[in-house]
Amino acid sequence: MVFDPAVSPFRSALMGRIRGRNTGPELKLRQALWKAGLRYRLEGPTRLPGRPDLFFVRAKVAVFVDGCFWHGCPEHGTQPKTRPEFWAAKIARNRERDGQVDAALAAMGWHVVRVWEHELRQDLDGCVARIRALVKPTGLAERG
Repeated sequence: MVFDPAVSPFRSALMGRIRGRNTGPELKLRQALWKAGLRYRLEGPTRLPGRPDLFFVRAKVAVFVDGCFWHGCPEHGTQPKTRPEFWAAKIARNRERDGQVDAALAAMGWHVVRVWEHELRQDLDGCVARIRALVKPTGLAERG
């Protein structure tokens, strides 16, 4: 058997340390939403498909913060040089699953907001405004 550094125990351990929750971009968005007066939940109804990063249960809004690499951002997604076939298939599966989750949530009456990690660096206020428009539509009195 040939040693493949791409699938070595060391590489596997490194990949296993990548967070799925409380990532830097997710924390940045949460902080901005809180500062804007938008109160969210990190845990939503258990029967919902997917694992949204945060919820606005009353408004039925589910927010996902998608990493440019992991979800295949058309602007900033990169293709690794190591095992490109594996990664292309994995990212394609992630994108397909994202679409299925979005459709399932929409069928249940939920609004889905997907924010790319690069959007948070480029236009954090715009991301907050997109979410605010769904959570607190104009014409409704805001609560203090």
